[in-house]
Amino acid sequence: MSTSTQAPPKENRLSFWTKLVYGTGDWSGSSYGTLRQIFYAIFLTDVVGLEPRLASVAALLGILWDAVNDPLVGMLTDRVRTRWGRRRPFLLIFAIPFGLSFMLLWWVPPWHNQIALAATVSLAFMLSDTFETLCGVPFSALLPELTPDYDDRTTLTSFRIFFNLLASLATAVAAPMIVDAALSAGLNQQQGYLLVAGMFGGLAAIPYLLIFAVVREKYVTTETKTVPDIPFRETVRTAWGNIPFRFATAIYMLNWITFDLVALALPFYLLYWIARGNLLFSVTLLGINLPLESAVFAILLITAVIALPFWLWLSHRLSKRSAYIIGMVFWAGVQLAIFSVRPGQITLVLWMSFLAGLSVSAAHILPDAIFPDVIEWDELRTGRRQEGIYYGVKNFVRKLTGALAIFIALQVMGWFGYQTPPENATTFMQSPATLTAIRVLIGPLGAVLLFSAVLTAWFYPLTRERHARIRKLLAQRKDRAAAND
Repeated sequence: MSTSTQAPPKENRLSFWTKLVYGTGDWSGSSYGTLRQIFYAIFLTDVVGLEPRLASVAALLGILWDAVNDPLVGMLTDRVRTRWGRRRPFLLIFAIPFGLSFMLLWWVPPWHNQIALAATVSLAFMLSDTFETLCGVPFSALLPELTPDYDDRTTLTSFRIFFNLLASLATAVAAPMIVDAALSAGLNQQQGYLLVAGMFGGLAAIPYLLIFAVVREKYVTTETKTVPDIPFRETVRTAWGNIPFRFATAIYMLNWITFDLVALALPFYLLYWIARGNLLFSVTLLGINLPLESAVFAILLITAVIALPFWLWLSHRLSKRSAYIIGMVFWAGVQLAIFSVRPGQITLVLWMSFLAGLSVSAAHILPDAIFPDVIEWDELRTGRRQEGIYYGVKNFVRKLTGALAIFIALQVMGWFGYQTPPENATTFMQSPATLTAIRVLIGPLGAVLLFSAVLTAWFYPLTRERHARIRKLLAQRKDRAAAND
């Protein structure tokens, strides 16, 4: 007995405007995440005035909370029942608090005691992240409930990715420009960051309110209303028994800790090494005067977006694993070359940004393309589809890499004598030891992590041929089960 998947009736398909409004939700999460990923470490050291090693502990506590609160909120949204659905009420209630939480995250406490500052930063981080989770998790969980159609779900995801990349580009480029404009207008860095937080926080609240007003939860069946609790120990044991999952997770972790580490160290590298400590250093790009950080991130992210089709083509031509290895070897070479760049070599830095963007594109798309293959391996082994277990662990690992990156970078800079610039300073130089530590973080250490990811990918057991064989065996099993019925 054969089965076929038919498209849903035309009236059940989502309209263009529903897809567009839903996709805007990724603007909110991406702008929050990009600001925190790139600028939060230098904000803690240079604006809040925290000693780097203490700042790393404060941020680590906050990010670890970030890694565990997602499943808690997800469980809560599964159990809510209202006339507006399960997910949408969270967007209505928490959209504005989430937007305001931007200000909390980028607020400088008025006291000077280092322990008090660290404690306040940790609490602010946890509270701000809780509001982000109370909006972000329901928003993500809403997608499969909007439509059962495979193609509609793919289209929805493409709308999300577009707004995700748009927000990353806007925040990475605009934030340094706004802070520099504030300094030029006579404000200080603290006021500049609060201005950035206010602008992007206000913009972040709007999409969630629009989604509540426009989008409807359509496909909530009786099967989805009760979600069995899976003990954490069983979750870990099941995942660990999947050998390809171990390799895929290691690739994913090494990949993203490299990206997080480079993104975190890059503002320090550009400011104190390339710009020689000139806080107002700018460059002209296509006739536009931009802060150096804005120009570098603009070139890197735009290149990454443009290069996406190439990596998709190469992965089809060779394999996902082979394309990833090529991309990471190339990126490791770029990171090693960055270590040799001398202060003031602006044109070379911009070219390096372009070359790095080519590989950053591969780092974004290919680990996520590799990861789903482990599900079929597990299905063949256990007879069950357990996407929730694996993607829950994957989400935890992704957040853990951010915690490790910020902890490692700030600990290293603290041990090598990083100094906080005086308030309202426009130029400030770090010691030679600190500068060397920053260059090692962004260059050789990044390359070592990338080569480790390459080595792991080399031994990843699910080749194209093995995965095809697994799918064939699964199809045969399903045919036998259908015949027995």
